Amino acid sequence: MDNTAERRARWRKTLYQWHWISSALSLVGMLLFALTGITLNNAGTFESSKPVVTRHEAVLPAALLAPLKADPAGNDAALPAPVRAWLGAQWGVSLPALAGDWSAAEVVVDVQSPGVDALLRIDRRTGRAELERGDRGWVAYLNDLHKGRHAGVAWSWFLDLFAGAVLLFSITGLLILQLHAAARPLVWPITALGLVLPVLLALLLIH
Repeated sequence: MDNTAERRARWRKTLYQWHWISSALSLVGMLLFALTGITLNNAGTFESSKPVVTRHEAVLPAALLAPLKADPAGNDAALPAPVRAWLGAQWGVSLPALAGDWSAAEVVVDVQSPGVDALLRIDRRTGRAELERGDRGWVAYLNDLHKGRHAGVAWSWFLDLFAGAVLLFSITGLLILQLHAAARPLVWPITALGLVLPVLLALLLIH
């Protein structure tokens, strides 16, 4: 009996430990995702309808234009690093190594990032480069982070780790509820309500 009680005590201690660790890891993320859940659900109210548009123009030097002329149409590679570095220095922006759409006349690169829509065009014959950038504001930035839109590999990894922490937090929370359910008769009715309510809404009011 003593061994059984000791094992239960260790199990309970481990359960609480994993619960608070997972809650601490996911706390800020859950606040962010709860907030952006509201702003996404009411995007017309919170997001700016008129992005701030900026345009940049430059003409590539002949030495940088030569590799662009040599590459065949249909190539889906990124712009050469020296080209990106030169344009970034001219415009004061950072151009990521994204694959472009190469045709016989031009190279078009979609350089979107969270909260920002941007398109880069380079004429392969003249070297004329244009960057049009539309900034949709900080709310759009947070909303795009919520969706993982144009946020990169590192943010994608964070989302997976965050989701794992939330799952652990939820599962350990459910087990802790089970421990206290005998002394709290409303535990399971309220838990069931949390399941039934969204199911009923989905079945009856979503078409």
